Amino acid sequence: MYTNPNQTIQFQDLHQISYEKAWNYQDELFKSVIAEKVANRKREESTQVPTTNHLLFCNHPHVYTLGKSGSIEHLLMNQNQLESNKIEFFKINRGGDITYHGPGQIVGYPILDLDNFFTDIHKFLRLLEEMIILTLADYGLGGGRIKGATGVWLDGDNPLKARKICAMGIRCSRWVTMHGWAFNVNTDLQYFNNIVPCGITDKAVTSLHKELGVKEVDIEEVKSKLKKYFAQLFEAELCEPTLQK
Repeated sequence: MYTNPNQTIQFQDLHQISYEKAWNYQDELFKSVIAEKVANRKREESTQVPTTNHLLFCNHPHVYTLGKSGSIEHLLMNQNQLESNKIEFFKINRGGDITYHGPGQIVGYPILDLDNFFTDIHKFLRLLEEMIILTLADYGLGGGRIKGATGVWLDGDNPLKARKICAMGIRCSRWVTMHGWAFNVNTDLQYFNNIVPCGITDKAVTSLHKELGVKEVDIEEVKSKLKKYFAQLFEAELCEPTLQK
């Protein structure tokens, strides 16, 4: 059994990157961490090597992604419409339904070995949500949760006003995670009109810049806050990667 925990997280900001390229890179890191865990099982406890944790920030050109539990009917465009609007579409292996990624978002992909932290998927998701909630509080906004609906909402306790500002969906195998969150900061919300976001028909989607009533939010400032709260909540240290991609 793996007994050599490591709460250091290698952080990389990939900036704008195609969804496919980011997915392949995530998958590469994900499989590498799992391979490290498998190798440790064959070693004596004293010779086990700490597994590596990663956190990626990025944003994508316009793309819709459909999780393994989602319905293709929630994509309201056909292939010709997607192509003419230069929007990509992927069916992927995370949980959740359909969502949109595009410029102006902060997308976060934690590839963590939860054996280094805690083996509790619900706690993992709640901490990701809390990171967003704390960041929103710094801007004077009261983010919260809706029971049974993963992600972060504003006015979540009011069905007539509830609107989603951050979507989440993950995959976990052998306690190693991938995929993560999409936080709408300066996002063009019109792209959500072409889908049923997360399969939810009766609630709206919003963004930080819309809620603040400003033309554009300093996205680097938001990233800095997210990193700070992520490190605090996971009791981790973020560092530059030892090996650059």
